[in-house]
Amino acid sequence: MWATMAGRCERLGWNGRCASIAGAVVLAVLLLPQLACAQNYPSRPVRLLVPFGPGGVADVTARIVSEKLGEKLGQRFVIENMPGAGGINAARAVLAAPSDGHTLALFSNGTAISVSLFRDLKFNPLTDFVPVSSMGNFDFIFVTPAGSPYQTLADFITAAKQKPGALNVGTINVGSTQNLSAQLFKSTADVDVTIVPFRSSPDVLVALLRGDIQLAIENYTIVQSNVADKALTAVATSGPIRTSFLPDVPTVKEAGGGEFEARSWNAIFAPKGTPPEVIRTLSAALREVLDAPDLKKRALELGIEAKASTPEELAQRLKDDIGKWAKVIEQAGIEKQ
Repeated sequence: MWATMAGRCERLGWNGRCASIAGAVVLAVLLLPQLACAQNYPSRPVRLLVPFGPGGVADVTARIVSEKLGEKLGQRFVIENMPGAGGINAARAVLAAPSDGHTLALFSNGTAISVSLFRDLKFNPLTDFVPVSSMGNFDFIFVTPAGSPYQTLADFITAAKQKPGALNVGTINVGSTQNLSAQLFKSTADVDVTIVPFRSSPDVLVALLRGDIQLAIENYTIVQSNVADKALTAVATSGPIRTSFLPDVPTVKEAGGGEFEARSWNAIFAPKGTPPEVIRTLSAALREVLDAPDLKKRALELGIEAKASTPEELAQRLKDDIGKWAKVIEQAGIEKQ
């Protein structure tokens, strides 16, 4: 076919024009499978790989959203929990799958932290993946035990300044967002406190109730029942504004903690090379799903603000958070893993 076309072009003196036409035809042929995939997307169940175990905020967010997303797009969205340091296992599994939108990654604020926390992350979230949309944002809650002399964060800050090094702040493991939020709090509030890391959230709560630590920074889902039962007192929230589920609790900044803000997020990313039409389909569906009042209400009960974003907004957020937490890690002198 190409030889015949070349011969005709030569006789007509259209060599340049025919070369352009031939190139366009070749490109169209090469793109046909990709275009067909995008138009039929999703054509089978979609896997969403979550780099955390079941029951956490990321897992819960993913399950709430994926259920509605499946209803919207007519295919099941299957959650696969694949925990591992730095999210490496989940990310590598996504990159090993075809870039057709049927295997997706859940990234979080922890992904941004991991870029600076690990010597060899094995993947680059900025270049190996493309953003689709955020799913949810959430704040952390600063809590003290009932009966504590520190019934406000201002009380705690005052005491910490009066007794440098005497007060303990508990979080989960070093390098977690909670742990780095504590490091950021030390800096912005200009206090000398000891940050005590624990293996798990239940360990943090036990230590707080036992008096081993005086303040804890945790997810709302972890402390929700204890705050409701008044076993713990919520003294501050970590976001830029007060939360709707704890409207009487000030932000860290309002309570005298300086220019502090620490929010976490969960979002969907696809491997590089995923057809743009697939990204647009997913992004539009997520925006519609996350705007649904019933989903917003269900998420808010767990302390999650369900909210979509454009791919461009999500890309910028990831870049900003990588830079933000890199500075905190460096200032805290946390050794790379």
